[in-house]
Amino acid sequence: MLTSLQNSLVKQIRKLHSTKERQKQQLFLLEGTHLLEEACAVNYPLVAVCCTPDWQAAHPSLWQEALSRCDRAEIVSEEVLDAIATTIQPDGVVATAKRDARQTQVPFTGIVLALETIQDPGNLGTMIRTAAAAGASGLWVSEDSVDLDNPKVLRASAGQWFRLATAVTEDLKATVEQSRQAGMQVVATMPSATLTYWEVDWQKPSLILLGNEGAGLSADLAAIADKRVKIPLSPGVESLNVAIAAALMLYEAQRQMTAKQ
Repeated sequence: MLTSLQNSLVKQIRKLHSTKERQKQQLFLLEGTHLLEEACAVNYPLVAVCCTPDWQAAHPSLWQEALSRCDRAEIVSEEVLDAIATTIQPDGVVATAKRDARQTQVPFTGIVLALETIQDPGNLGTMIRTAAAAGASGLWVSEDSVDLDNPKVLRASAGQWFRLATAVTEDLKATVEQSRQAGMQVVATMPSATLTYWEVDWQKPSLILLGNEGAGLSADLAAIADKRVKIPLSPGVESLNVAIAAALMLYEAQRQMTAKQ
């Protein structure tokens, strides 16, 4: 059992708390039983799995499944697990996985989110979770947004990170143009818009443009949208959380498509 915080593996995993090290090592963290279950369910290759004796005893089947998918497995002390986890009260297991093992392609069909400069990992993870729940085809995120494999993004996605097609785009404007060429309508949220979001025909393939939590969508991207929509707000309320805005439109799209069937 690993008990030393000076162990080389422990040091390596602790470094993955930072974006720079995740990029350098090309690894990311999976924290908690649920994320490990989801990774195993889709046969995602693992590098290292560390768990406490209590967790191993409580999850023998998942432990055996993880063993078959990882390069290294270690039983560790509670102190070590606390050190390698980013959460305050980890549930007993932390794994690492390769960043480049995820080969997903976001299709230019159905309903797709395109996110500009999203900074809050909780928001991004929630949008991934909601998009998957609403049956969206995928999600694009601009290069200057929070990392897709930030530990908080994965946790907030509740495992749907493994199931929804997501990708980082170096040029979001070019990606938007590609979607239009593929036959998608581009819908941007703008507080000054006259069209309400439920007045859009969401049965058409659609790319939903959403902007930064504070600054909103940039003028360049808003200008190339086919439709600009607003979400009605009561007097005195300036805006909605971006993840809530995404949820409203995703589920309106689902409602319209379900009503058509």
